[in-house]
Amino acid sequence: MQRLGYLVPEFPGQTHVFFWRELQSLAQLGVLCDLVSTRRPPRQLVTHDWSAQAMQRTTYLSPPELGLLASALWELIRAGPAAWWRCAGAAMRADVRGAGNKIRLLALVFVGAELAALARRRNWAHVHVHSAADSANIALFAHLIGRISYSLALHGPLEDYGPNQRAKWSHAAFGIVITQKLLEQLRTGLAGALPPVIDLAPMGVDASGFRRAGPYQPWDGRGPFRIFCCGRLNPCKGHDDLIRAVALLRQEGIDAILRIAGADDSLGRYQPVLENLIRQLKLDAAVTLLGAVPEQTVRDELQASHVFALASLHEPLGVALMEAMSMSTPVVATGAGGVPELVDDQVDGLLVEPRHPQQLAAALTRLARDGALATRLAEAARKKIEASFQSDQSARVLVRRLQSLHPRMIHAD
Repeated sequence: MQRLGYLVPEFPGQTHVFFWRELQSLAQLGVLCDLVSTRRPPRQLVTHDWSAQAMQRTTYLSPPELGLLASALWELIRAGPAAWWRCAGAAMRADVRGAGNKIRLLALVFVGAELAALARRRNWAHVHVHSAADSANIALFAHLIGRISYSLALHGPLEDYGPNQRAKWSHAAFGIVITQKLLEQLRTGLAGALPPVIDLAPMGVDASGFRRAGPYQPWDGRGPFRIFCCGRLNPCKGHDDLIRAVALLRQEGIDAILRIAGADDSLGRYQPVLENLIRQLKLDAAVTLLGAVPEQTVRDELQASHVFALASLHEPLGVALMEAMSMSTPVVATGAGGVPELVDDQVDGLLVEPRHPQQLAAALTRLARDGALATRLAEAARKKIEASFQSDQSARVLVRRLQSLHPRMIHAD
């Protein structure tokens, strides 16, 4: 039976819960998937309760096992000079600067041969790649070597995924993007180099799993006003702005406390910055950095919180926001990137400008003072997730596209 290769870089990382959910949905829809990844993630980012199971299921391309190295070498030999020239030509024509980057790209040809060897060994009809960075280059070379078809999923701005985008996309069978804004960027930036079909499919959450145990209770002025944030510790997440907003709330007499879940993925440089800011603002008892936490902890924190806040400078869409909305926890977020495609300001959440702690504090204060508003937003958010952002939606889009390309891949129960 034909199978699907499912390639995610450094899987399973702290932001990869959506991919795990999508894999489960694909299995329910009759697609047999083999997990493959570029390399194992750093140990501190492996926190999900399903991580061990996922890693056991995943084949890692680097460092490769001895048998895979031999298979990749044989794949290159059997592909012959025509394939070698295709790969060399693609690397030389790539829009990368400097001889070192050209050599690095050529080194990915062998990783592409590993992927092509896996595809032959496991009878993959197609490879779906959740990245437009080096994983897309690997899929490109696997296609040029073994003629395996591949597709790309775009989760953020193209500039975040490095060069050689025209080659990556022009050889893909189809693409999937998570927001209308990214779709417009793709069509403008890569006009003439896109696959014949680009589908729009937002990420989603399992609304049955992210459901509040009891009705949402707004803050009544007794005890602390609990704010929760879930996002990797990276400057792009704007955690420093959120911490400053908490300081402003406390200056106004609101006993606000903030708990932030997420590990430092900026080579350990950002957490010390946040810890220093917390000390400077004398918020040691009010702000807690939880580190990377499993999904159950996220649910528990959302259940206990009065507000979920995310101060990202640019958020492609925001699975963490979806989880909060699914839990009927009112959200305050910056309207950057694709967030306005998820959160309607004043309808199912509050939006503020990025890099404005004062606006963030004002929105949080509003929800602290107006319990009726907080409850209305929480209820509307849950309804939106149920209607438009379930985790199986992207899987259904992917299956529909695969059915048109590889009908034998889909297996009825």
